Amino acid sequence: MATQSADFQTLSRRYTADKGFRAFIQKGMSGYYKKRDLNKANFQDWQGARDLAAEIKYEAINHLDKYLLEFEEKITARGAKVFWAQNAEAARDYILKVARENNVQTIIKSKTMTSEEIHLNDALEERGFGVFESDLGEYIVQLRKEAPFHLVFPAMHLTRGQISDLFQKELGSEATDEPEKLTMIARDVMRRKYCEADMGISGTNFAVAETGMISITENEGNARLTTSLPKIHVALLGIEKVLPKLEDLSLFLPMLATAGAGQTMTCYNTMYAGPRQPGEPDGPEQLHIVLLDNRRTELLADAEQRDSLGCIRCGACLNVCPIFKNVGGYSYGTTYGGPIGSVITPHLRGLKDWKHLSAASSLCGACTEACPVKIDLHHHLLQNRRNGAKSSPNPLEKISFGGFSLMMGHPALYRLAVIFGRIFQPLQSVVNGTILDPLRAWTGSRKFPTLAPQSFHQQWKKDRGGKK
Repeated sequence: MATQSADFQTLSRRYTADKGFRAFIQKGMSGYYKKRDLNKANFQDWQGARDLAAEIKYEAINHLDKYLLEFEEKITARGAKVFWAQNAEAARDYILKVARENNVQTIIKSKTMTSEEIHLNDALEERGFGVFESDLGEYIVQLRKEAPFHLVFPAMHLTRGQISDLFQKELGSEATDEPEKLTMIARDVMRRKYCEADMGISGTNFAVAETGMISITENEGNARLTTSLPKIHVALLGIEKVLPKLEDLSLFLPMLATAGAGQTMTCYNTMYAGPRQPGEPDGPEQLHIVLLDNRRTELLADAEQRDSLGCIRCGACLNVCPIFKNVGGYSYGTTYGGPIGSVITPHLRGLKDWKHLSAASSLCGACTEACPVKIDLHHHLLQNRRNGAKSSPNPLEKISFGGFSLMMGHPALYRLAVIFGRIFQPLQSVVNGTILDPLRAWTGSRKFPTLAPQSFHQQWKKDRGGKK
């Protein structure tokens, strides 16, 4: 059975070899960079805003026990039901229970990476529920039976032609490469689904403890329809999404828009405080909040890396990462790709199987510089590498570095190694990358530098007339 690491190697080689794919992704990113930088300039002090956002998230994450209970108290007082899900199975079971008890037949979903994390669609479909994604990008990848490619742009890897071909095949539409017409094709389908759906499922960008509200930000208006037209609204919420005060949104909403999509503000920003109240003309009859742990508290217990829970899922680190731009989102094989995914996935899904992701980094620091809440991402990648090496050390690496340490601590051994290195170096070009090469994992894409005929020490001694 192939390991996650082997799958990553296979897929990353395939995507990096596709120059057309890489050029397409990088061209799409270039427009984002221009818009992002333009809107960052609209902040009076972007770096000051980052400092403040980091402080607010630090306060929230380090006092989750206080703010989550405050949030629960406020929102349940207005009729919402809060379920604390320890893991993915508990979250899925609760949502299935709500669906069965209310005789739900059709479910519409707005964009939520948390549902991807717990594989909610598969669980619902296996039990006979029809599930339809209402976000355009999510709907496209659902038709292709794929996972989202990117945290913010699920279908960014697809051309207009590919989307047109997909709609022709699955929806019977006419061919077109005009974005507006493609959007209208999907909208015609989705409008009917909103009216038919018994349950709407959404994610949550932020939860406000002070007022007991959830905040959802979007560009298409689909989340408003998903959460308002069906009689039941289920909101999935990772426990790290809580903010202390309502005024915090005045910073986080424009920051999320700028860092995530290069916008001044996302088109639709909506607060939800409970189900329909007496005298209100619309809204769901039931609001269920699923607070998902799923090993987040284990990460919270790690004082060294708990600040990674401050992530607001803007995707900015993916957009600047040279690895992501070349290997793409699917190579990572997990819900959260890019630098932030490489940091948190080993915590959420197990270090043993996912430690390889932390090696998929140039450690250039671009991710840390781009993060709007100042998560120290590239240092966390190094910490994961260290933790991975400690938890399951590679015997060959242990022997190799032990031998290197011994050699560097004894000059005579070092000089002897250099002599043998010069003798056997010509053989390197013959065995390089073959099964006979003990270092083929390293030399497969690199070459050892040619050893000089004389070492610096030998030249120094010669120039000094034999004197040291």
